[in-house]
Amino acid sequence: MTATVVLFDLDDTLYPYAPCRDTGLEAARETALELGYDLDSNAFDAFYQTGRREVKRELSGTAATHERFIYFKRAVEEHTGEPRASDALALGEAFWGGYLEEMELFTGVEETLETLRENGIDVAITTNLTTRIQLAKIEQFGLEDRIDVLVTSEETGREKPGSVMFTLPLARLDRRVSEAVMVGDNVGADIVGANAVGLETVLWNAEPEDPLEGRRKPDHRIDAFGELMELVL
Repeated sequence: MTATVVLFDLDDTLYPYAPCRDTGLEAARETALELGYDLDSNAFDAFYQTGRREVKRELSGTAATHERFIYFKRAVEEHTGEPRASDALALGEAFWGGYLEEMELFTGVEETLETLRENGIDVAITTNLTTRIQLAKIEQFGLEDRIDVLVTSEETGREKPGSVMFTLPLARLDRRVSEAVMVGDNVGADIVGANAVGLETVLWNAEPEDPLEGRRKPDHRIDAFGELMELVL
């Protein structure tokens, strides 16, 4: 197809998530030690998971379910029996500071975004998470000039695969579904959601455990970012 807009997921699509998370957690653990929390790696992981589980259980389906400041707030409260707002804030800032410093785009991302712009194709990011941190990621990568629209689940009130996460960026760019391609790594969020609204879908950087059938089946699957240009030009 000849596309006029390409929608991208952000996390684990434009860059690898896991090493950033791990670096962020280690930075938070070091900060916890400085604050007087006597936690080795295993104990810190249990501390962190305590807050994370609560948030995932109570706030599922919202952007807040990904917010590490809330994870650490809950973890500190559970561990100490006190709010200790300054500790929770310091842990959250350490996490995201370490995370952002570790980020590195996948090979071919910059070149692909530049080629899209050179060919007059709009670029939209549609992502599940809070707006502030996703803006910080775009700034850290220096991609402001290569992106036309950023939509987060915090601003829509819905997480992918909710349809608004795909229709809103198209509306802001005044583009039709028939002109658009969605690229993402998550079958349940990116492919299922985009298929439901009629977008052409591209699965990348994924190893799904379940068969890619029915609404889970992408129109295309690529193993290198540069392959995208063969599909949209």
